[in-house]
This record gives sequence, structure tokens and C-alpha cells, in this order.
Amino acid sequence: MVGIVIVSHSSKVAEGIKELAGQMAQSVPIVAAGGTSDGRLGTDVEKIMNAIQEVYSEDGVVVLFDLGSAYMNSEMAIECLPEDMQKNIAIVDTALVEGAVTAAVESSLNSSLEAVKKSVAEMSLGKMP
Repeated sequence: MVGIVIVSHSSKVAEGIKELAGQMAQSVPIVAAGGTSDGRLGTDVEKIMNAIQEVYSEDGVVVLFDLGSAYMNSEMAIECLPEDMQKNIAIVDTALVEGAVTAAVESSLNSSLEAVKKSVAEMSLGKMP
């Protein structure tokens, strides 16, 4: 089952989205990686990397994010992981709340990483370069 990591500058936002998506798809591994490790607003590469590792499986992981630096730190987190894991991780540009719910439901259907990515593609916000 494809895992989901929610990256937000706010730990409260990330946790709330995790809670909402989790209600729609209770069996899907979802982790919130919001805020910095010391509780401030922002994002943290190590926190994101740990979240990815927590939900990782050969089925893959989608990483959803709120703002630009969350994207950059997600990229850096993935680069810190072993190469064999990197190929199964995708950062996805989508509306964060709606994308998380949609991705969770799609993952709960045991869809592939590509199918999960496709399910949220129409909600792209142009946040990635």
C-alpha cells in the first residue's frame, strides 16, 4: 500500500490533514511531518526523512507539501535516502487537503504509486518548478 507523508510548515496543519485523510482511509500509512524539530513554523529535512522511512514500502510513498521550502526540504530528504528507496518516492504537486484525502482513498484501493499520483494530478497548483 502506498504510504503518504504530509509536509507542512505547521505541525497543526499537517496533523489535521493526517487526521482527516486517515478517517477516509484508515488502513493507509500516513505520517505528518509538520513544523520544525523544535516546534517552530517551518520544515525539517530530518523530520521529513524519518516520516518517509516510517511509511515506506516497496509500493512507494507520495509526499504532499504546502509551500516552496517544504518542497525543497522534501527533495533534500529524499536525496539523503538510499538510491533503491528514492525510485519509489514521489513528491506530488496538489492541493494539500484535497490531495491528501484523494491519495489516501486511492492508496486504500491498493493502487500503484503511479495511479495515486494520477489521482491527484488534476488538483495540481503549479507549486513545483
